Amino acid sequence: MTQTDTALIQIDSKPFAITLEPGSSLANKTGSWRDRRPVYVHRLPPCNHACPAGENIQQWLYHAESGDYEAAWRELVKDNPLPATMGRVCYHPCETSCNRGQIDETVGIHGVERFLGDEAIRQGWSLQTEHEPTGKRILVVGAGPSGLSAAYQLARRGHTVTIREAGPMAGGMMRFGIPRYRLPRDILDAEIQRILDLGVTLVCDAKVANILDEMRDGGFDAAFLAVGAHIGKRAYIPAGEAAHILDAVSLLRDMEGEEPPLLGRRVVVYGGGNTAMDAARTAKRLGASEAIVVYRRNRDRMPAHDFEVEEAIEEGVMMKWLSTIKHVEGGKMLLEKMALDESGFPQPTGETEELEADSLVLALGQDSDLSLLDGVPGLEIEDGVVVVDERMMTGHEGIFAGGDMVPAERTVTVGVGHGKQAARNIDAWLQGAQFTHAAVPELADFDKLNTWYYSDAPKTVAPQLDQIRRQGSFDEVTLGLDETNALFEARRCLSCGNCFGCDNCYGVCPDNAVLKVAEADGYAFDLDYCKGCGICVAECPCGAIEMVPEAG
Repeated sequence: MTQTDTALIQIDSKPFAITLEPGSSLANKTGSWRDRRPVYVHRLPPCNHACPAGENIQQWLYHAESGDYEAAWRELVKDNPLPATMGRVCYHPCETSCNRGQIDETVGIHGVERFLGDEAIRQGWSLQTEHEPTGKRILVVGAGPSGLSAAYQLARRGHTVTIREAGPMAGGMMRFGIPRYRLPRDILDAEIQRILDLGVTLVCDAKVANILDEMRDGGFDAAFLAVGAHIGKRAYIPAGEAAHILDAVSLLRDMEGEEPPLLGRRVVVYGGGNTAMDAARTAKRLGASEAIVVYRRNRDRMPAHDFEVEEAIEEGVMMKWLSTIKHVEGGKMLLEKMALDESGFPQPTGETEELEADSLVLALGQDSDLSLLDGVPGLEIEDGVVVVDERMMTGHEGIFAGGDMVPAERTVTVGVGHGKQAARNIDAWLQGAQFTHAAVPELADFDKLNTWYYSDAPKTVAPQLDQIRRQGSFDEVTLGLDETNALFEARRCLSCGNCFGCDNCYGVCPDNAVLKVAEADGYAFDLDYCKGCGICVAECPCGAIEMVPEAG
């Protein structure tokens, strides 16, 4: 390249014209002594990688830490239209994967997400569509997290969406399976209304009896099935006629009615999952003097999340490990003690004890009602769930499915992710194409970071309602972060694998070979001056530079 005062460089495949110092160029004049050169890279943050909803967490945290909360929220809702809800009920696997946890404590991502979601409700920010109307009509069956997510993403793409919901209100298991003390209903209602404001039609008390008939009669071009797991599993427990036995799903659903269920003073909950914890904590709030969880394994093997168990114990719920219920007669239950074998499977010991209780609540899992699929050609059901391909399409062309009714972990976040993924594939299928995921970058592991730049900054602990009020009301237990704490948490992000403009490479280069590129809001290397020493790599806090071999 001839000497000039400008040069054309390429960053992320985009050309930029930059001004050079006299005598400088970007020609590849490396010399025989340099066998490596530095390049800027974009790696996948572990939080993004772990999020079942596919949120670009690092990007919205970047906006949040600058104080631009609306930009952060709009980045967030590209993938998840329910951030205030998700910030409360998600089990945040993003935080489990957060690299910051190897320095001090993980970033409180869910707390910042909740703050942004609540701020959006307070400010009245609205969702936006991205495309002109396509004229295509999509049926969504079920108004739970997966159905609402799919409806939102499809509406954004210009499609006309109708949701058929069997229940009296939208929300699915978010409303009928998660207690108010974890998810206030005004928060849920506000986020659902925002989706409906995009033009999505919601029809409640409208159970779909046959999906093919519904699609034909309604003139729908495609369907997304998001039927939640609303049927509580039953176990055979010998019981007398006077025994009061109900399932946890029914108990939690009945809490949305006008009259709360009557459980009595002593309540036993049989099961070890998160639903069992919710049922026991609900029983305490309904006035039970004793709520006892009976589980056939020990705590280490309990499927409930540890913080759920801790909060239940704090509220006075008692745990009876290594026990199973053999018989129920009136107000008495016969329990048999269990012992774990070498494989961790519980085995009966023959030792029994009697336990008095007014009610038995079964929390043994849930199933979906799949009767709407009877007679659908090509559609397969295995072990109570619907078989889908990588496009989330069932074996019947044009019918997609997600959420609780397909093989996956049953959480709100997974459901939201399924809805987004299905919407992408439905949109592509309607155009006679196939959605293709972008290439997944290399993961930004902890060993790629240079953490000596980061000082200890312990995680902000969200305040909680005091224990006495928790036991006597359905007020929200975990309270939100204020603006100061949310900013602090956002600024604890390490920006793993991606440049955040700290200027370290620019400042430490001994040869002035790093150029600031204002047009690209980033940096470039002037290879006329770079010796390939690698100091920039060693001094990049977030691991956004790597050394690569010289070509040829």
